[in-house]
Amino acid sequence: MYSFGYKKPTAIQKRFIMPFLKGRDVIAQASSGTGKTSAFCVCLLQACDPHTRETQALILSPTRELAVQTQDLCNNIGHHMGLTAYACIGGKSTEEDIRRLESGVHIVSGTPGRVFDMIRRKSLRVNGLKTLVLDEADEMLGKGFKAQIHDIYRMVPPLQIILVSATLPADVLEMTEKFMTEPASILVKRDEITVDSVKQYFVSVDEEKNKFDVLMELYDSLTIAHAVVFCNTRKKVEQLAKKMTREKFAVTAMHGDMPQAERDEIMRQFRNGHSRVLITTDLWARGIDVERVSLVLSYDLPLAREQYIHRIGRTGRMGRTGLAITFVRHDELRLLRDIEQFYATQIEELPANIGEQM
Repeated sequence: MYSFGYKKPTAIQKRFIMPFLKGRDVIAQASSGTGKTSAFCVCLLQACDPHTRETQALILSPTRELAVQTQDLCNNIGHHMGLTAYACIGGKSTEEDIRRLESGVHIVSGTPGRVFDMIRRKSLRVNGLKTLVLDEADEMLGKGFKAQIHDIYRMVPPLQIILVSATLPADVLEMTEKFMTEPASILVKRDEITVDSVKQYFVSVDEEKNKFDVLMELYDSLTIAHAVVFCNTRKKVEQLAKKMTREKFAVTAMHGDMPQAERDEIMRQFRNGHSRVLITTDLWARGIDVERVSLVLSYDLPLAREQYIHRIGRTGRMGRTGLAITFVRHDELRLLRDIEQFYATQIEELPANIGEQM
């Protein structure tokens, strides 16, 4: 564990371990970047029996990239324990999934559609499952995945259920009563969800067409190692990427319509530094961890206030400092204040001398 940079458990990890090891269902909420994923991965690995090739844990994630990232963490630690994990995601070869699953893996990390297909084909055998984890649980139990999650739940034996997210709205918590048994709840207050290590600012923009000029001014005044820029639509992602490329920025763009191989290559380029700016939709807002992200810029104000929390959580992770800047049109200021009030946080106007302060 020390070789992966773990020295002592974070607050969420301390509170998570005991109820998990006692076999209880757990609802775990904590700020982004505080170690929720490593908490459940380490516990799952500890609970797995390396002497059988049965799949003993299933982790469901809303995006392919998050499922692969979780697989990699499980494999990096599990390698020392004789345990293996496999990412079962759409956009990859079905035949490869069938071959790997039938050869036996201890932990499956996947997206709901492909996992359901593999269970239906009986390539993913669920008889030995002991634990089901819903990562980014509020997204998994939202409209997009709710039916698929229920289909999978009906196909697995009685097991331990773990829900993990930075944001857990009341309607999601009410829903858990239908399929969880007296869960241990590790919840944080709304005013504790934002991370102190992330400095939050907004920039008031007169008109939509002025945003790009403001962005260029920001880059003139700040030294930015790696940045993630969020837009609300795929079309705007592509348009902004073209504009920044014309200005000689090392930019990549990613959204859900892209083939998986292309998305994987974009992630690789961004992680290894070949690309310094990743422009994306909220596909990238949840769970993805790239160590060197120093700036999260919301080119568009997010459509849902929960997404604001997930976006800014891409920086300032595990105690590192980060900067979050949101572009806000005059007619959107009320929505920004709503986010501030709901999370009891403060989003100040970006100072003119921000470059001197950073």
